[in-house]
Amino acid sequence: MHKDATTMTPRFFDLRANDISNDNVPLLTPWKRIAIDPEFAGAWIVAGDIDGDGEVEIVSARNRDVRDVHHTTSVVAHKLDGSVLWTWGDPRAGQNMLQFDVACQIYDWNGDGRNEVVVITEDAVIELDGATGVETHRIPIPHQASDSLVFANLTGGDRGTDILVKTRYSQVWAMTREGKHLWTYEVPDGYGTAHQPRPIDIDHDGRDEIMVGYAMLDSDGSRMWGLEGNDLPLLTGHLDCIRLFQDAPDPTDMRLVFTLCSAGCIAMIDGTGKLVWSVTGHHFESIDIGNVCPEVPGNQIVVDIDHCDPGVSPLWLLDDTGDLLGQIITDESRHHRVVDWHGTGTGAIVLGTASAMFDGHGNKLARFDVPAASTGMCERADMTGDGRADIIFTSNPVTEVCIFRNERGTPDPRLPLGTGDNVTLY
Repeated sequence: MHKDATTMTPRFFDLRANDISNDNVPLLTPWKRIAIDPEFAGAWIVAGDIDGDGEVEIVSARNRDVRDVHHTTSVVAHKLDGSVLWTWGDPRAGQNMLQFDVACQIYDWNGDGRNEVVVITEDAVIELDGATGVETHRIPIPHQASDSLVFANLTGGDRGTDILVKTRYSQVWAMTREGKHLWTYEVPDGYGTAHQPRPIDIDHDGRDEIMVGYAMLDSDGSRMWGLEGNDLPLLTGHLDCIRLFQDAPDPTDMRLVFTLCSAGCIAMIDGTGKLVWSVTGHHFESIDIGNVCPEVPGNQIVVDIDHCDPGVSPLWLLDDTGDLLGQIITDESRHHRVVDWHGTGTGAIVLGTASAMFDGHGNKLARFDVPAASTGMCERADMTGDGRADIIFTSNPVTEVCIFRNERGTPDPRLPLGTGDNVTLY
């Protein structure tokens, strides 16, 4: 089923965020406001317990970008009281600006029960001890394979210790922690790679399959299926974002939602790559999944529309058939999250540049007290260890991190402490 985005009419709401009155809308103040060390401050922010004390730390990374080839140059780790835990690298070599994923993740890579900070420099993947920032492990990478870092289970262990590294748009390599090359894949089906290859265990065999772009690979790197043959406007471009919408034992009952850069498309497929529906006509980017409209069965899709004229950037809410439920127009809708903030089991939409929270009918539920200069980058993370998804606001470039504590949301035991692994802007 193909739909034209330019002719779709919202079912529930069509509004401009800045036109909604703030009267009687509560203003949420930060639980923590952490100034990032100005010498090392980088706009890539991840969070997790890195020193083993049970409390979250903030990790900020800088990167160097030369003609769209970039790598991590420095890191600073902050405690929640604002103190610097450690620094690593040369901050003068990088920048405090963000236009893409930066290869810096928090993960227990060595399996000792404590998280490490893992980065990719110009020529190597480097593991830093979470408590001290001291280098503990290093493996070399291919030329320019420093674009992003993804952890996956490709070799069938009890946890994912394999990694995926890549160039910006052309090639992906799979490697073990020891540096053994498992496989590589170039220009998936003749198109660019995804911004971040996505591990999804499609066949439930305990090993991840990888969506590397317009092609899904088995854990051994062999091609399973691609997006061609679905009458999609693939064009020259790449996969921006893919999310698991519905899991199921049978791949034909699974549902995946993705966006295609340059093709102006958001679509849903099953776990065999067969198209369920598509919507074309706008430059869709990042996707959140959650139940936002309680009267609409199942989950909904929140997706931003990028590359718009200034001040007219829409955020769309779609149902599981691709029908448009509502849109919020804002200055720039690129960053958003869905979070259960009120303990009702229904998600609310946090819209970064609006610094506000909306329900599934476009009602403004709350405002966030963030600096006026904030560019509205936001992330959901359990920052307190209570199983609730809190909200982090940062800016680009970053000066401080504002953490808003979720005190009423329904705890989720599956929620990781901090931002979790494989953090991405897409």
